[in-house]
Amino acid sequence: MSTSAHHLQKTSDVNAADFAHVRDWVFDLDNTLYPRHCNLFDQIDQRMTAFVAEFLSLPNDKARIVQKEFYQRHGTTLRGLMTEHQVDPDAFLEYVHDIDYSWIDPDPALGETIAALPGRKFIFTNGDRNHAERAARQLGILDHFEDIFDLVAADLVPKPAAETYDKFFGLHRVDAAHAAMFEDLSRNLTVPKQRGMRTVLVVPRNFEQTFGDVWEHEDRDGAHIDYVTDDLTTFLRAIR
Repeated sequence: MSTSAHHLQKTSDVNAADFAHVRDWVFDLDNTLYPRHCNLFDQIDQRMTAFVAEFLSLPNDKARIVQKEFYQRHGTTLRGLMTEHQVDPDAFLEYVHDIDYSWIDPDPALGETIAALPGRKFIFTNGDRNHAERAARQLGILDHFEDIFDLVAADLVPKPAAETYDKFFGLHRVDAAHAAMFEDLSRNLTVPKQRGMRTVLVVPRNFEQTFGDVWEHEDRDGAHIDYVTDDLTTFLRAIR
């Protein structure tokens, strides 16, 4: 079994035996199931800034700074707004997910590959179910999932909080020792690894760091990450 991510530079390096025991496949949504380069999350990001600006009566540039501080400190912008300003979560989620999903290209190859995995498949997202369903439907992969565990199911406590993973495991009777998790944020794989999951970090094409905040790309070589890939479909095919 691999203990560090640095060795992986190509899909042929994947050891399929590392995944032979996996019966539950858990996928983050944003920038994981759909690629970061389609920029769907840019729309959400901009609407979060606009919401913060209006809610806190701030100019856009200051609202963006506050938004990013909430995101880094609390796991999501929403959690920060709830903790520090008692925002209505339903109003926030409805506003920020009012976006154009046609930016996502359907991905039948990804759908076929996920369908071929043995066992159950789940989406585990810090967004809400409606957003996850619309994004997965646009990708053409929604029907391949057992369920979606969203921020509402997590009682509005986002990843990387340990209690949120444990709630997911309990609700769906997932044995972490026979499960794998795919995520685009390194910090969201720490608890899964501690619980015994196989962990895969999904990064932008060619392992670039041109998108997102710098801290999002930190600790890619951490011992809590088993593999890194910039091509989810090809990676899943390799472990089959």
